[in-house]
Amino acid sequence: MSYVIGVDVGSTYTKAVILSPEKEVVGHAMTATGFKLDKASEKVFDKILKDSGLAKDEIGYAISTGYGRHMVPYRDITVTDLTATARGSHYFFPDTRTVLDIGGQTMKASRLDEKVKVKSFRLNDKCAAGTGAFLEKTARYMGYETEEIGPLVQTSKDDVPISGVCAVFAESEVINQLSLGSAPSDIMHGAMSSLVKRAIQLLKRVKMESQITLTGGIMRFKTMVDVLTENVEEKINVPKGEMVQFTTALGAATLALQRLEKIKAEA
Repeated sequence: MSYVIGVDVGSTYTKAVILSPEKEVVGHAMTATGFKLDKASEKVFDKILKDSGLAKDEIGYAISTGYGRHMVPYRDITVTDLTATARGSHYFFPDTRTVLDIGGQTMKASRLDEKVKVKSFRLNDKCAAGTGAFLEKTARYMGYETEEIGPLVQTSKDDVPISGVCAVFAESEVINQLSLGSAPSDIMHGAMSSLVKRAIQLLKRVKMESQITLTGGIMRFKTMVDVLTENVEEKINVPKGEMVQFTTALGAATLALQRLEKIKAEA
């Protein structure tokens, strides 16, 4: 019972990370959340155990986080996603002072102190135009799947202005731009630029400090990171590869490891 697991039940995807006693990532897995949050958390648990070759009784502690954190049946405790994301960002980049997390349904910016505590935070308003769903809807309007967004926008020559006032109204903007002969790649680039403007507003509201760490599935798109980097003067960090999507689950796992070590010390 030396390993720990962090489970992030997001509105779109459920992610899990297993850490060893040496704080090494020994496994990570992801599944669509759907409507049955408990089933999604059990599915990702079974998957990560199979992929890592571990048995259930080798997991000594579990912490859940995210939108559906209270629906994880095997959890020991829960923590907020703000706390978990701060810890995960610190794991990758110890000098992190500001975190920007863009998920499928939410955008969050937070400023941390030297003890990795959240000093201030801001969330986007209740509108998909400030989340990853905005990009997914824009892509679908043009006949592309989510996994095609990255390759599509990489071919962009320029960005077409998209107001991003509301994801519902984005369809008419996309149709209008297509009728004007705008390239789908440039329209997608414009949608990303619109998202970046909202992100920068949140960062300013938390009084961002260097270094800034970017997390969330949207950050796997290079163009998104490039546009943010061009518009922010502070140093920006991004976890490598797909781990950018697992930062929050990883943060929960690091906290689980701390709790397990404390329990063993007190035994």
